[in-house]
Amino acid sequence: MTSQDNVTKEQPWPLRVGAELAGTFLICFAIYVFSTFGTVVFSANLAYIAIGTGLAYAAAVYALGWVSGGHFNPAVTVAAMLTGRTKLVDGVLYIVFQTLGAVLAGLLVRFLLPTSSTVTISQWLTTAVNGFDKGSVAYTTLNQYGLNVSITQAIAVEVVAGVVVVGVAMANYDKSRYALATAIAYTFTAAVAFPITGAALNPARATGIAVASQNQGLSVEPLSQLWVFWVCPILAAALVALAMIVMQMVHTPKAAGDDPAQIGGYDEAADSGKEPTADASDGNAQEPFETAGASEASQEVAGEVEDQQSDAKADADGGVERH
Repeated sequence: MTSQDNVTKEQPWPLRVGAELAGTFLICFAIYVFSTFGTVVFSANLAYIAIGTGLAYAAAVYALGWVSGGHFNPAVTVAAMLTGRTKLVDGVLYIVFQTLGAVLAGLLVRFLLPTSSTVTISQWLTTAVNGFDKGSVAYTTLNQYGLNVSITQAIAVEVVAGVVVVGVAMANYDKSRYALATAIAYTFTAAVAFPITGAALNPARATGIAVASQNQGLSVEPLSQLWVFWVCPILAAALVALAMIVMQMVHTPKAAGDDPAQIGGYDEAADSGKEPTADASDGNAQEPFETAGASEASQEVAGEVEDQQSDAKADADGGVERH
């Protein structure tokens, strides 16, 4: 089966970055819609949010992943660049167009939201934005008990969730199950992170709705907390990439000259009963051990024959002199 890397390399770069823009737009538009219309109109619960998030990513990957690789998340793109799966120029373009797609989705959803004197735009957007403390979706509930979501808690949740998402994406990057694996990862992490931070999981997703929600009457301006939702996923991507690089170094086979057992032309083949190979590193091919031993034995026999011939000649010479 052709790997995902080989398939995407065959596509021209405008098509690949366009696919990243379109895929991220579709994902973010879906998430913003069921985070606004779904929660307000249908009182959608956590399971609805989590499953919807996973399905949105799966649909985009199935539809456009064959074109661009199906990143749709700057954190995944950063990990792919650090591990050499995506070129630097391509990765930067991916991130720019992913963010642009998310912003377009956020602006479109804000335009579609109906408002009135009793239902304001801020009421629609509260459950769609990502934040902590007063910006958390759980702030109203927690505040009744004198609790809140601190920045430390938000960072911890987003980093761990980012490690899961990016780790699963990298582990299945060139496999046919990539879409299903990432869908499961996003579903799981969204269920965990949504009550705390609104489940950003993706810097582009957090940016799109933050731009659309700025100056719309929210208790906290989303752009003031946006840095957390870029730093945490990128940090998670760096951790995953570092782990992959270390594992690759550990499992890389040693070169022939680095194995102490091969010094002097000797290797494990000698212990297995096979004749050792010639050492080509010094330019003088060494004879096999058995051939070398046979040569030494031949030299000893030849020496004994010469000694016997010398003794016989000496005896003959002595007999002539006595006569």
